[in-house]
Amino acid sequence: VQLQASGGGLVQVGDSLRLSCAAHFGLYRMGWFRQAPGKEREFLAAITWRTGAVYYADSVKGRFTISRDAAKNEVYLQMNSLKPQDTAIYYCAAGLSYSEPYYLVSSYNYWGQGTQVTVSS
Repeated sequence: VQLQASGGGLVQVGDSLRLSCAAHFGLYRMGWFRQAPGKEREFLAAITWRTGAVYYADSVKGRFTISRDAAKNEVYLQMNSLKPQDTAIYYCAAGLSYSEPYYLVSSYNYWGQGTQVTVSS
C-alpha cells in the first residue's frame, strides 16, 4: 500500500495551498496530519471515504478543507490563510477501521512520505 502526498511548498503568509494524496484502493477513512520540528504529529482533518463525512481539528477549522475524489482515489487538503505556525511536514494517512477515533495517529494504518509546507512571513 502506498500513499503519495504532494503539493507542498514555500508560500507567503495569507497564501493558499492544496495538498493531494493519491491512494491505491478504497479505504474507510483518510486523514491529514502535520508535524513541526520538535513537536508531536498533529491531527488536522479526516474524511470517511464512503459517506464523505468530515472532521477537523479546532486549530484549522474554517481555514482548511478536506475533500475526496472517489473516482480518482484521491484526497485533498485545501489550506487557506496560511500562517507561519502552519509550517510543518504534512502527512496523509489511511485507516481501515471505522471504530478507531479519527484524531489519533494510531488509528491510521498507512502513511504517506510527507510533504513540506513552509509559510514565510
